Amino acid sequence: MKTAWLWMILLFVSVCQGVNAQVWLKTEYIGSSGFRDADNQKVGGKGDMKVIQGGVNIPLSMKMDENNHPTAWMVGVGATYASMNNKNLAGYVDLKEIFNAQLAVSYIRPLNKKWSLLASVGVGTFMDTPNLSYIRFNNLMGIGMAAAIWHLRENLDVGMGLALNTTFGYPMVFPAAFVDWRIEGRYMVNVSMMDGIELSGGIQLHKLMRLKLVASMGGMMALVEHGGKDQIFTQQYVVCGLQPELVLSKSFSIPLTVGVSAYRAAYYSDRTLKAFFKGDEYDPHFMPSFYASVALKYGF
Repeated sequence: MKTAWLWMILLFVSVCQGVNAQVWLKTEYIGSSGFRDADNQKVGGKGDMKVIQGGVNIPLSMKMDENNHPTAWMVGVGATYASMNNKNLAGYVDLKEIFNAQLAVSYIRPLNKKWSLLASVGVGTFMDTPNLSYIRFNNLMGIGMAAAIWHLRENLDVGMGLALNTTFGYPMVFPAAFVDWRIEGRYMVNVSMMDGIELSGGIQLHKLMRLKLVASMGGMMALVEHGGKDQIFTQQYVVCGLQPELVLSKSFSIPLTVGVSAYRAAYYSDRTLKAFFKGDEYDPHFMPSFYASVALKYGF
């Protein structure tokens, strides 16, 4: 099973996982690099990618208990647009654009001192164009999730449950698990599968500046008709780098990341259950290349 499916499950978890109101905007650039096919052979083509994404999480109601665990209704909206400049990759990466947008409503409440319940339901559109007039039923995917969150420690939460989506045109249920572990202070560590997948460690250099080493996985997909069949185009990338973060206030920060896109998979797969369980030794992918991003994060 391709690791992109793990990202697809986490995609909707991240839309509504925060209980605080948040707004974020992020731009990314992945430099041009060569492409290898499913047999790990060079095909003579290359490409780069530019990404802009943003979103907002808004608690509709929230009440904290004596253990500082929330009971809350939340709504989250997120969107991602990618522009790809590919050369000599016809038949491998035919798309020039990807547009993803998601809307979800979530509910969280404590069950006792150690456990909380999180449930989420929503819908997303996954297209090969940002022109919303081209939305068709086949571009839509419903997603839901129900999970128990174990508050193992003050700085460690582990979630276990089930995720549901309509990737194949009908509801399918998958196991879902995620973790959020954080150490804060002058030295900080974060291992998170709650807001995407991210590993980071760093130091507070000044009240206005943090410096981190980060590694993360992101991605997007398009539900398209390709070769006369309903298919999924998946693009998934793993990046690592150095991240100075300017902290302008308790609520507002600007992280800048410079590093390398270590792996960027890009491939079509059939929109069938058989394709879901098919394991490939190699995924068609771009070679390592330069990576840079800048983000604006604001909580209120």
